[in-house]
Amino acid sequence: MTAAIAFVISSGALAGDPQPIDGNPLIEIPAGPFVFGRDDGPENERPQRVVQGRPFAINRTEITNRQYARFAAETGHRPAFYADHPLLGLPDRPAVGVSWPDADAFCRHHGLALPTEQQYERAARGAEGNAFPWGSSDRLEERANIGAALCCSGDDRDGYAMTAPAESFAAGASPEGVLNLVGNVWEWTRDVYRPYVGASATEGRHRVLRGGAWNSDARHLTTTYRLAYDPDFRFAANGGFRCVRSSR
Repeated sequence: MTAAIAFVISSGALAGDPQPIDGNPLIEIPAGPFVFGRDDGPENERPQRVVQGRPFAINRTEITNRQYARFAAETGHRPAFYADHPLLGLPDRPAVGVSWPDADAFCRHHGLALPTEQQYERAARGAEGNAFPWGSSDRLEERANIGAALCCSGDDRDGYAMTAPAESFAAGASPEGVLNLVGNVWEWTRDVYRPYVGASATEGRHRVLRGGAWNSDARHLTTTYRLAYDPDFRFAANGGFRCVRSSR
């Protein structure tokens, strides 16, 4: 599982709603039932069921290098590991080379949190349980920044050899208009990794990544794929994050 990531080197925002992260609005996701999990994928995605979701709001894009650098300057927190990389460190690209505690600290600084798995999956697949944010079509190159046919190396058939600007691939937006919930970079979630059923509440220390990345093959690029990962590892060139604000 770890090999899949360890590559080292609009309109839904409410008018007048406070936006903690400049240039990255929070998109409202309404309450209501939605399909979570699936029965025809890997074992750790089962079972599929309908859950009742609470309203929340999620960043429209991944947190960018520009946004993360501003946080580091304001707080003295360490910069993203690839902040100075000639491609990965461009201001409009997702911040990569951040551990789970780094991402958690960023979100908390802005009064937000990392998304839970259920929040991420609801934002990505809508209420009806789509395989991809845009629906059922598996023509990924037109809608997401993805890798080669065999895991795990990048290519430029989608226009980008590595990360794409966070505002890219509008055709791959979710039903509420959230971008790049599949492809570009894996994204940290709040949850500790464990099976959905039959697991002790105290077992495991890995956190869950979602969404696949610029060097992921099609198997990893669905709205339900789950990846267990070391929360302290900060050297992945394809791992980033975004934040949420939950209802109370």
